[in-house]
Amino acid sequence: MGYGGWGWRPYVPVAKRRAKALREMEKRKKQGHAISPVLIEGRTIATTFWGKSWCENLERYSDYENRLPRGRTYVRNGSVVDLRIEPGSIEAHVSGSQLYKVKLKIAPVEKAKWKAICKDCAGGIDSLVELLQGRLSKGVMERICRQNHGLFPAPAEIQLSCSCPDWADMCKHVAAVLYGIGARFDRQPELLFRLRGVDETELIVSAGTETPLAKQAPAAGKRLAGEDLSAIFGLDMAQSADAALAEDKPAQKKRAKKTVAAAKGKGKTGKQPAAKQIKKRSPGARKPQRRTEE
Repeated sequence: MGYGGWGWRPYVPVAKRRAKALREMEKRKKQGHAISPVLIEGRTIATTFWGKSWCENLERYSDYENRLPRGRTYVRNGSVVDLRIEPGSIEAHVSGSQLYKVKLKIAPVEKAKWKAICKDCAGGIDSLVELLQGRLSKGVMERICRQNHGLFPAPAEIQLSCSCPDWADMCKHVAAVLYGIGARFDRQPELLFRLRGVDETELIVSAGTETPLAKQAPAAGKRLAGEDLSAIFGLDMAQSADAALAEDKPAQKKRAKKTVAAAKGKGKTGKQPAAKQIKKRSPGARKPQRRTEE
């Protein structure tokens, strides 16, 4: 049956859908709405620990396995033209035969579950930089990603809705947004903690706390070398070291001058040279007599 009855909507090429969606988003932008599209380079949706872990968590659940593949195609071709992540909610616009609005609600992590995660990971994370970069020990990674008991949500903790006419709970537009979230975590991993209503700094406990998951010393590949610090904080470590040496040279010269002055002062007030002392100790010594001519 043709379109207008119970048949399928006519196929619209990807390029045409995207062009139409971008025109709609430009209108929203002019009205003062912030636009944040999901941009995927190549076929790999997520490349970092947090982005990949989010996507892998989705793919574990049988509830989603039949609907996710279409979502991967949509997010790769740039159909998620706007994605905004707030505490407990996600709003997005996805380009289809029309521009569809997707809304997701994500339940916060239960307090008892979060407390257990923090306790199990205590002492295993050295810094906030290490945490957000995913530079974690294997035990901590596995604990954070544990199915149903980790940081990532289970299907029961996600409410899905889309303005498209698809009767399924997870349409391809919702699936595209779910993958788009993983891509966004690649660039902004802190949004995962905002989304789930927890404070990531609670995972970094004071030194001295040890648990079975804590690492006794940083692995060789996880230490922050001078090059890493330069890259992260924008520091020129070599120049800083040279500047420190340059500042120290005047101080060294001052100390040297003081030492020489002190030595001279001691020469004036201390004992006299040995030759002079001998003359003083023998005042009665007989002077050499002059020879007289006989």
